[in-house]
Amino acid sequence: MQLVVARIGRAHGIKGEVTVEVRTDEPELRLAPGAVLATDPATVGPLTIETGRVHSGRLLLRFEGVRDRTGAEALRNTLLIAEVDPEEVPEDPEEFYDHQLIDLDVVTRDGTEVGRIAEISHLPYQDLLVVRRPDGSEILIPFVSEIVPDIDLAEQKAVIDPPPGLLDDSQAEVASARDASGATAPSEAEGAAAPARDAGEDA
Repeated sequence: MQLVVARIGRAHGIKGEVTVEVRTDEPELRLAPGAVLATDPATVGPLTIETGRVHSGRLLLRFEGVRDRTGAEALRNTLLIAEVDPEEVPEDPEEFYDHQLIDLDVVTRDGTEVGRIAEISHLPYQDLLVVRRPDGSEILIPFVSEIVPDIDLAEQKAVIDPPPGLLDDSQAEVASARDASGATAPSEAEGAAAPARDAGEDA
């Protein structure tokens, strides 16, 4: 199974380094030197990480064969994709890969049905659960423990404790219209980027 673990940003310096937007809570594993990653678009890769370091709070990577700023800039916005065993689970029991969350039923603490998780939207500051309601509209649920206190994989459900207004129809309409408006809702979510919960990033 493939998971998006990062998106390449702008070039840094003149020696081929790039900034990356991390989409995994296990960067030391997924983005370590020597890691070979598939890419989207596929024609850019695969890419092998040669070096990695943190600079001013940002992860910088250099790939084999990329030696200058021009080569680094050519990689901008490329998604980095790791091959992951479908049976593998994060070490932290409070973290989840995207594929574990997709299609979970979403209910409130009192058992009220809300909908089903359709996708995970990974933002730089937090993750969002994109929940499709029975009427076809969508709402965005911040994936933080205060709002999503329980994920029960055995029961295939996510229990939420929504703050006032989160489940209003107006919120659902805004969320369901995100694609039509061209907004990124409000991120590219990259359809699977980061595989874990409470990611502050960056699976």
